[in-house]
Amino acid sequence: MGDRHAWTAAPSAAECARSLLATAWSCAVTAQGGREEYVGAHTVAADGRVLLHVPEDSALLAAAICAPRGEPSAVLEFADVAPVPLRNRIRARLWLAGWCAPEDGQLAFRPTRAVLRRPSGTLVLDLDELADARPDPLATAEARLLTHLAEAHPDAVERLTRLVEPDSLHGAVCVQPLAVDRHGLTLRIERARGNGDVRLPFHAPADDVSELTERMHVLLAQASSASCPRPLQRQRADGDR
Repeated sequence: MGDRHAWTAAPSAAECARSLLATAWSCAVTAQGGREEYVGAHTVAADGRVLLHVPEDSALLAAAICAPRGEPSAVLEFADVAPVPLRNRIRARLWLAGWCAPEDGQLAFRPTRAVLRRPSGTLVLDLDELADARPDPLATAEARLLTHLAEAHPDAVERLTRLVEPDSLHGAVCVQPLAVDRHGLTLRIERARGNGDVRLPFHAPADDVSELTERMHVLLAQASSASCPRPLQRQRADGDR
């Protein structure tokens, strides 16, 4: 069963990619026929270059030093993993293809192609837009915020389901916070078979955590004045038997 989605303001694909780069903890690099996994080894320069801090015995570093032009081709892969335990935790994947070269004791990777895959589809990103984009202002705090909401305020998550179309909650067995950005909160609705995501937009963008707190209070106030969805009422009653 599909979920109903009304259009709401959301980060652009380039902004999502920059947020993913800013928060991804690991990076998989494929180069010269080999594949290496790096953890906590990358940063992103203001111009969009990815700076890799790799160990001295890295095959990628050796290839960069020994390559005729000093710029071996490589593909970098990053995964956006939901911080709250749920099914299908990979929210997006980003692939960057390009060239890397030694620079100030690290490897500077210059992308020539960028591909972002999300549940909504796969998109080839404009490199200039990617370089100009900035991470969502809540990106680095998102994991902490969602984990706190799920663990400390499950009652608030349940209350927020009152803002979801009843059809989208049919057969729901669990609802968890999936993502949050300056424009809204996304809930994951898990069913016995499959799952769906529903976005709850904020009335105005939140540029920091204090503004996010106010936006969440507004959503909860709206939910408190809404009627309880019938599918959840039936589910709760069945579970009490």
